[in-house]
Amino acid sequence: MTREEFDLFCSALPATTNVVQWGNASVWKVGGKIFTVCSRWGAGQQDKISFKCSDISYALLIEQDGVIPAPYLARAKWVQRETASTISDDDLKAYLKEAHKIIAAKLTKKQKKELGLGA
Repeated sequence: MTREEFDLFCSALPATTNVVQWGNASVWKVGGKIFTVCSRWGAGQQDKISFKCSDISYALLIEQDGVIPAPYLARAKWVQRETASTISDDDLKAYLKEAHKIIAAKLTKKQKKELGLGA
């Protein structure tokens, strides 16, 4: 998944907003809270996608080659996909939907209602 494909996919999720920050990273939020980031860091300058995941997904994903605990966010159960060959695009989309859902669930009832996410 390229950064352009990443941005297009995330833009289709409900009530999302996008900002570019932290050295040109594409940061996606729901209700003002980050659920995923696409950035270029380190050697090779490949797109690296970080996202929030469940405790179980976190434990499973960090055991895979090419997936690491996300820098600065691992304590909150975030992972980072280091290369495009690590997680298939279809699986990545499912994880991004789940990340969106996890973060949206933490919003207040009022925020959810305002964003059209149900109460």
